[in-house]
Amino acid sequence: MTAGALGEERPTLFLRKATGLVRGWSVRDSLIYACLATNFVTLGLYEFTFAGPAFPNGQLITAVIISGIWVSFLVIAYTGLVVTIPRAGGDYVWQTRILGSGIGFVMAVTGWWFILWLWAPIYGNILAVQLFEPLWATLKWTWPTGGAAWFGTHNGVFIVSLITIVLAGVLVSIGMGGYAKVQRWCFIGGLVGFLVIVLLLLFNSHADFITAFNREGQSLFGVKNAYAATNHAAVKAGYSTSPLSFGPLGPTMLLVPAMMFFILWPNWGTTLYGEVRGASDFRRVFSGMFIGLWLTVILTVICLLLIAKTFSWGFYQNLNSLDYNGTAQFGIWPYPFLFTGWLVNNAAFQAILILVLSLWFFGWVGTLFLSSTRVIFAAAFDRVLPDRAAEVSEKRRVPLYSLLLMLLPAIGLSAIYAYNTTFVTYTLDATLVIAVTYLFSSIAVIILPLRKPDLWFASPASKVKLFGVPIVPVAGVVTLALLVYNLYEWLSNDLYFVNKKSSLVYMGANYVLAIVIYVAARVIRNRQGIDLGLINKEIPVE
Repeated sequence: MTAGALGEERPTLFLRKATGLVRGWSVRDSLIYACLATNFVTLGLYEFTFAGPAFPNGQLITAVIISGIWVSFLVIAYTGLVVTIPRAGGDYVWQTRILGSGIGFVMAVTGWWFILWLWAPIYGNILAVQLFEPLWATLKWTWPTGGAAWFGTHNGVFIVSLITIVLAGVLVSIGMGGYAKVQRWCFIGGLVGFLVIVLLLLFNSHADFITAFNREGQSLFGVKNAYAATNHAAVKAGYSTSPLSFGPLGPTMLLVPAMMFFILWPNWGTTLYGEVRGASDFRRVFSGMFIGLWLTVILTVICLLLIAKTFSWGFYQNLNSLDYNGTAQFGIWPYPFLFTGWLVNNAAFQAILILVLSLWFFGWVGTLFLSSTRVIFAAAFDRVLPDRAAEVSEKRRVPLYSLLLMLLPAIGLSAIYAYNTTFVTYTLDATLVIAVTYLFSSIAVIILPLRKPDLWFASPASKVKLFGVPIVPVAGVVTLALLVYNLYEWLSNDLYFVNKKSSLVYMGANYVLAIVIYVAARVIRNRQGIDLGLINKEIPVE
């Protein structure tokens, strides 16, 4: 697709004649990225701690499968957008070209730039509860003061957030090729760790688990008969759950919005497709996201079935309910893989297993900034943001100034998050804002054939039909329904912890900030003789 396909070519709109980025990824790399973005270990297990107790009559496995099916339509819709405009920037590029430069900028930078600052302490918290706390508890380390519990203190939260930000920054800075190698080996190592979990749960009985849980509960935390004590504490608190099955549908559908915390992200790499080989091939792009999504679904179902077999479903939910109510049995997050490792009565094995499983985090942590830097880059390349944000490094072709625009605010907000308990509530809409960005992209793909017919009919997406009907716009409608349903439930139901006024006000302020930046850019660039309103008439150069 040439720059002039949508109108008269205006080279002065763009910063230079080529982006400077290179197509350093294969479809396999994008598949791994999609699977790690919908990370069932770091995000899924974390979310189940809240979702199960909040909706005790719903069925997690059924909700995961329903969510996977529904999100598959999002994959189709986003594949259509990728192959139509296969450029770095994803949602930003599509929305500015189809919906208009102003609305596209506001939705994309809020959902991909500002909101990801708030995800830094969220990622950090997951690192704390899935690596540092269980490792410290296993090895009985008492330093810093408080041992494992220190990671939940103000200083602990901030330090771990800083570690997370540094890790993400380093991974992005090594370039797409280097990042692909790291995520590949982390993914392989993480799968090996999960295979060990599967074997332990498969070949040990429920009685074996009770013995192991009681032994380690006493040894590490001083809790006698920990298994029975957990069940007793949950009953005393008034909690009860439904046996594992596949219905009823009504309460289970209420779990679907909760599942979006981890399963809504197979398209997380679509902002990178200006650097992926074969980005104009519908089948290859679709396969990368779709296989990544369904690998997550399958691994999640296997994990939950085996937990139900060996832990017992009621006990697993009781553990989660105690944490949900702020009375975690051992004072730390109930990490099911920590408890699975207890089936082997050897502290060295348990510690190594925790370390191997942490590869799910280390392969995933770069997603905090990588995709977002390309949105910032694309906006700068369009001259909406300062030119420097579109500069790329000579050797690894990384937009380092875009990375800095992620790193520095994330550090500041992580400090506020760690030391101001009120600010923690401001992060509750972190998923909601990204979903709003997706919603506008679903609208874009629905109206694409009408809004930009020449672009649509030149796209490989227009050739993909079922019974003569193009499936991409239809998938956009289904995706829109998914997002509207989730947004309605999040905003109307207190159990999702999303509809707090403070969080909504904070997120609204982010949209206002985006509008201010765009208006300022229009004024400044207009004085320089550049009309940013023409952005939606041009496809960015490669």
